Amino acid sequence: MNHSDLRAKAPSLAAGMAAADHSPDIQLSQTRHRAALVASWQIAPGSTVLELGCGQGDMTVVLAEAVGPEGRVTALDVADPSYGAPVTLGESAARIAAGPLGPRIDFRFGTDVLDPSVDFPGSTFDFVVLAHCSWYFASLGQLRDTLARVRPWARRLCFAEWDLTPASGDQLAHLLAVLIQGQTEAAGSHGQGNVRTPFSREALLRLLHEAGWTADGSGPVDTGELQDGDWEIAACLDLAATEERLVALPEPVRQLVLSQADVLRAIAKPRGNRALAAYSVTAR
Repeated sequence: MNHSDLRAKAPSLAAGMAAADHSPDIQLSQTRHRAALVASWQIAPGSTVLELGCGQGDMTVVLAEAVGPEGRVTALDVADPSYGAPVTLGESAARIAAGPLGPRIDFRFGTDVLDPSVDFPGSTFDFVVLAHCSWYFASLGQLRDTLARVRPWARRLCFAEWDLTPASGDQLAHLLAVLIQGQTEAAGSHGQGNVRTPFSREALLRLLHEAGWTADGSGPVDTGELQDGDWEIAACLDLAATEERLVALPEPVRQLVLSQADVLRAIAKPRGNRALAAYSVTAR
């Protein structure tokens, strides 16, 4: 399925998501972004896909549309179905499962592929997909081990994440918000945010090699429609105002975080902050 075909399906796919009941425009922009990714990966009808970090299914529904009625998407997430707001993962998955794409999808929450009980025969899947979920990992070591674990199960890897290298000055607020959250997590004060282990595209390429993958394609991904810059700035400023997160930090780190938060307040707009770009990598 080509880019234009998937983009044309984006409004109907977005409308079927439970989150669209709360923010239809936001859901549509998130779905369009994922449609562009899947189209670039050339995931053909009839394909079998293992999706890691499926969350509420933003990418899952696009993958299910791409693989068609003869394909299959196995969507895994370590989180419990009760996780998430204003819509939980379980509520979103139930809405998707009740729709026309439901028969193509197998949602499995509370599932960690590093658990030895989770296993698949070799080459079960044509593709394994990780899209905007890798910064959730607790460490780069955990991500490397996960990439190595799934290597025998799939023929190809499709990966997308935010790019830490800003292309313009109006992306600096998003970058700073990401780095502050990463520093806080690295110093031992752990939360439940989207950003736990931010890393560069170059670090990802090194990890792929260590995990037994060979990268064979990489490129930028436009994020002009997305609101994630605003979300991460808000999450970062909330963190800087949460005493229990700050007291867990060594004093030098705490002061660094507070000073950087001061800078973030000075440079961030109330809304409409430009998100960082993203990148896509494919590997075999």
